Amino acid sequence: MKLRRLAQATRATSIMALLHMLFVSECSAASPTCEEARVAILRAVALFRSEVAMDGGYLWRYSADLKKREGEGKVTTRKIWVQPPGTPAVGMAMLRAWELTGETPCLKGAIEAAQALIHGQLHSGGWSHSIELEPDARRRHAYRVDGTPGKKARNVSTLDDNSTQAAALLMIRVDQALRFKDAAIHEAAEIALNAILKYQFESGGWSQGFGPELEGVRCPARKASFPDEWSRTYQGHQDYWYKPTFNDGLMSDLLPMLLEASRIYDERRYREAALRGGEFLLLAQLPNPQPGWAQQYSYEMQPIWARKFEPPAITGSESRGVIRVLMRLFRETGNRKWLEPIPRALAYYKKSELPGGRLARFYELETNRPLYFTKDYKLTYDGRNVPTHYSFSSTSWVESATKEFERTCRMDEAARLASLKKAAPSCSASQARRLIASMDERGAWVDEERLRYFGKADPTTHIIDCATFVKNLPRLAAYAGKAE
Repeated sequence: MKLRRLAQATRATSIMALLHMLFVSECSAASPTCEEARVAILRAVALFRSEVAMDGGYLWRYSADLKKREGEGKVTTRKIWVQPPGTPAVGMAMLRAWELTGETPCLKGAIEAAQALIHGQLHSGGWSHSIELEPDARRRHAYRVDGTPGKKARNVSTLDDNSTQAAALLMIRVDQALRFKDAAIHEAAEIALNAILKYQFESGGWSQGFGPELEGVRCPARKASFPDEWSRTYQGHQDYWYKPTFNDGLMSDLLPMLLEASRIYDERRYREAALRGGEFLLLAQLPNPQPGWAQQYSYEMQPIWARKFEPPAITGSESRGVIRVLMRLFRETGNRKWLEPIPRALAYYKKSELPGGRLARFYELETNRPLYFTKDYKLTYDGRNVPTHYSFSSTSWVESATKEFERTCRMDEAARLASLKKAAPSCSASQARRLIASMDERGAWVDEERLRYFGKADPTTHIIDCATFVKNLPRLAAYAGKAE
């Protein structure tokens, strides 16, 4: 019996020893050196700066051979994109890599991206979704660096899809990195911030577009309410572009950018604008029995139509960003008033979940029935045959938001302030090894995917996606910064 037990113990010890040896061997094989990670970073950045960039700027996706290009559409001319994952996002990834590694080429790439954005800044102070580089095309836009624009030149800056917000944030962060010594970058950042403050409504909100069209427009602070009636038929856009909105995360991108600007420049008015924006979030919450937020509002603070597939309704999508930024304002200020609207909103959205743990994009005012559209854009309660270009439902975020809210409520001052600090991306040794191994000989991360706007007949099956670069570069830089 003793011999059998001794044999079993010996066998178990041998197995544990073997497992340990395999674990150590695997860890050793999966641990790139700091130098290996840095070389990979520099290869990736060099490729983007020299081969992918156009005058320092970027689009969204490219065929692997870089012969085909697209942003939000097929691109065949000299043009770069502002809307992420375009120029600001790529520039920010390079800037973050420089902050984590100190590698100068990364900073140079971020500076080049900021300089490219300067050439697309409009006289109205912000940016559109893209920037034209061809001289003839540029004349159709009121670019600030091109002097006095023609009478018909487009001069509408956009806060839609994180365009002006992302561009301004890159300007601000590069300005800080250069210790505010680059006059052109500093001026562009200041002009953008001043314009954003200029076009903030009295209510504290913003519209998707801003420029001279908003001169003299008033949107006083008032509590949101339901309209007595609303048309079930789209009546045209009715200048919704210049009315208060939450569409595409506008406020959840804008307010953190203003808070960052306030810290970097030690300028109170940027922080005060962000807090006024927070007051708008409080005002815009609809009353019971639907204490959520609409996607689009009138100047009278009632839900209205935007595009033909965006009706007056409570939104199950943008409200997630509203709740997140309210929690951010609490962490910034310690004032619990920012948390007060959240519990009833979470309870409402939990009650509104669809079978399968989903939320509708739109809930009908007062009845709370999910709203959809037919493929010829007529309102319906049937979500089985809807247009495919737009998401009319999504996985519910209520559980994760509830957990985040509970954690936020428990935060003391030290925890609040710590949560505001910029954390490095997480990247283990094995993840770093995979990131390095997945690069091609040029230093490109190539995805096995198709281009989106070249049609089904296009043979492209491998692409360089700026979103992949934006995700991978800071992660690898975080590893290089801590690897020994």
